[in-house]
Amino acid sequence: MTNEYQIRVVPEVAAQEDRLKSWIADEQGIDVRTIYGVRILKRSIDARQRQIYVNLKVRVYVNEQPTDDEYVRTEYPNVEGRPQVIVVGAGPGGLFAALRLIELGLRPIVLERGKNVHERKKDLANITKTQKVDSESNYCFGEGGAGAYSDGKLYTRSKKRGNTDKILNVFCQHGASTAILSDAHPHIGTDRLPKVIEAMRNTIINCGGEVHFQTKMTRLILEADRVVGVEAVANSLLSTLHSQLTFRGPVILATGHSARDVYRYLSEAKVEIEAKGIAVGVRLEHPSLLIDQIQYHNKQGRGKYLPAAEYAMVTQVDGRGVYSFCMCPGGFVIPAATDKEQIVVNGMSPASRGTQWSNSGMVVEVRPEDLDSVESRTLHSPLRVLQFQEELERMCWQQGNMKQTAPAQRMADFVNGKLSYDLPKSSYAPGLISSPLHFWLPKMISKRLQEGFKVFGRNAHGFLTNEAVMIAVETRTSSPVRIVRDKDTLQHIRVQGLFPCGEGAGYAGGIVSAGVDGERCAEAVALYLRTE
Repeated sequence: MTNEYQIRVVPEVAAQEDRLKSWIADEQGIDVRTIYGVRILKRSIDARQRQIYVNLKVRVYVNEQPTDDEYVRTEYPNVEGRPQVIVVGAGPGGLFAALRLIELGLRPIVLERGKNVHERKKDLANITKTQKVDSESNYCFGEGGAGAYSDGKLYTRSKKRGNTDKILNVFCQHGASTAILSDAHPHIGTDRLPKVIEAMRNTIINCGGEVHFQTKMTRLILEADRVVGVEAVANSLLSTLHSQLTFRGPVILATGHSARDVYRYLSEAKVEIEAKGIAVGVRLEHPSLLIDQIQYHNKQGRGKYLPAAEYAMVTQVDGRGVYSFCMCPGGFVIPAATDKEQIVVNGMSPASRGTQWSNSGMVVEVRPEDLDSVESRTLHSPLRVLQFQEELERMCWQQGNMKQTAPAQRMADFVNGKLSYDLPKSSYAPGLISSPLHFWLPKMISKRLQEGFKVFGRNAHGFLTNEAVMIAVETRTSSPVRIVRDKDTLQHIRVQGLFPCGEGAGYAGGIVSAGVDGERCAEAVALYLRTE
């Protein structure tokens, strides 16, 4: 017999299976010896009061062994010889599009400009060692996309866009912990996600698909306003103009939020795109113990049975949102630029979330109309938000001594308009340099951040502190453009056979929502091929 219960227990009970069994047995009047297993279906932490509780939905197996699978498997058939579809980009949007194409009996040809997930590691390490960024292999470009080495958080609010549970189950099928199915804020971890991504790639290849690394799309092949394929070039041949590769088929364009060369190409090719709002700010890094103390209302921090504490902050200042973004408890701040003369920062966490720091993006909403009066940009250009990103990243690089050493300022000093004469120890490996962020950041960003931090400090006593350091600049929160597509067919509104996909196309905001959009685009391609 199995029963499901909603329960509320203290952390030490939730963390120990024997104690959890005993608690359930006492609460439900069951002989504990007859409980053969307890499966946690949903888990969340309630830290609103001084006494912390863990809310659980559990399935209890009485006088029977658990036999049901912990996750739902997807069957992937062999698709050799089937009609092929070109998938540009091997981030979550592209990978889930490719897997769904296989489910639907179509053969994906995946083109990725960067390297495979393991080869990327060397180039990421070189950013710190050499202070230089490989423009084709970095924290944004390569197998797995920007999420592969920047945390692997799977929380999404986009429940209405598609089957988010399917995405989590596919991750589990490829090696992710089944804890992601139950946790309120699921997280794989930067140290574990690469193996999961590699397993997804192997599924694609073993089923008859193809994955080409260091293969960069250079243009779409158009025939009478219909995309019939792409031209591409292998990275080792980029300097040889005549060495083009051709791949035929409808195209799912899942290039990620930093593919600026693709956006410029589309604009020049008259493929309609439009400017889209983003959020811009800094990475704010606190000691993780301090965040644990604040969030868990305990001077001792999280103790033995609680995870590193998370937070979410949001307010409005002068008509624009100011909020935390991509919070990484027990994590690192990383250099996420994609080209020379840029500094961009992001955050990540290992699966254990066990470092001495916690960080989040602290960002201000920027809308396209906020930039229309700036003379250095083309008025109403679809690339004006992209240009704003570039200008800010270049300014940050100049402030960082034209290396990857990031300009930084203590949090309270920033709010009070003071230069920080020293900086706390930080997780940011390339190093920090003290800089008056309050002075050189655009006023529409700095003034709103200052006011937002005051609000957050009042809401969470101890949060606004000089123990925290602001590291500039966080600009890659989402794509600065939207590639316009039909809401029903998911094709570009004027060019048939082109399916803009995921975060880079402006239709997702994280790993799970990008995966959902990738599946939707695959389904739209299948319908398109049936009706041709």
